[in-house]
Amino acid sequence: MQYRMLGRTGINVSRLCFGALTISPLQASLPVSEGAKVIRRALDLGVNFIDTAELYESYPYIREALKGFDRDVAVASKCYAYTWQGMQESVEKALRALDRDYIDIFLLHEQESILTIRGHWEAIEYLLEAKSMGIVRAIGISTHHVAGVLGAAGVPEIDVIHPLINKDGIGIQGGTAGDMLQAIKQAFNAGKGIYAMKALGGGHMINRTEEAFNYIKSIPELDSVAVGMSTVEEVEYNARIFSGRPVPQELKSIVLRRPRRLLIEEWCLGCGECVKRCSNGALSLAGDRSVVDQSRCSLCGYCGSVCPAFCIKII
Repeated sequence: MQYRMLGRTGINVSRLCFGALTISPLQASLPVSEGAKVIRRALDLGVNFIDTAELYESYPYIREALKGFDRDVAVASKCYAYTWQGMQESVEKALRALDRDYIDIFLLHEQESILTIRGHWEAIEYLLEAKSMGIVRAIGISTHHVAGVLGAAGVPEIDVIHPLINKDGIGIQGGTAGDMLQAIKQAFNAGKGIYAMKALGGGHMINRTEEAFNYIKSIPELDSVAVGMSTVEEVEYNARIFSGRPVPQELKSIVLRRPRRLLIEEWCLGCGECVKRCSNGALSLAGDRSVVDQSRCSLCGYCGSVCPAFCIKII
């Protein structure tokens, strides 16, 4: 496994970060023991960085996976709090649930621009206080927006940025993949630690996994890449790719043949763009959101490319 220093934080992280959303109740909803086993396999293969969020409800998995593990593991979490008290409650909740004295990185979840960052400034002030006390080691934002990266790049107090970037630009708001890449370069030059998300476009590039990962690995400004994994085989597959080792054909077959389904998240806007894009008639509007007929879905991923809220995933 390869490692990089995350910006100026002093935190050394593996290039492959374990994205804990996929195992959580929001997606695969694995039993805690099974999800912890998947995380532990990643740790055994050299991954030392886990990304989660208060929303994911995945703290119990991480706590269980870390029991008895004797090497340092960096954990990043995030929440939507915008007040001092709200952020304090979120950080303290994370510490209790993870059974840790500190959390390595805490982020403002899904920031859109400098305006939303300023609107959350009271929460940032708490994080700065927590950082001074050693409860949090580094602070930052996660974002799907080009403007979010550019806004955070100009804020000295922000240490880390967690942006969405993939070769096809799926889910990027306010610009193209090229625009996001330029924003990431600007943030990197400003000294920010950067770890990416959605390298596979929420699963929509799963049939081009190596192409997608080769693209993301070629971006020198990215210190790490958070990848959602829900099976031991996926962990082994991804660890080999990020370690520069060949992937046996048998392992490729297991991972690529794993049964998958289309997931439409609860925050669907009901705009109908995915319905118009689907040529199989698998999507329709029911009330104020899209629904999928799994029997007609070919998992082509075309719907995800037109979703403005990035709420369509293949899991």
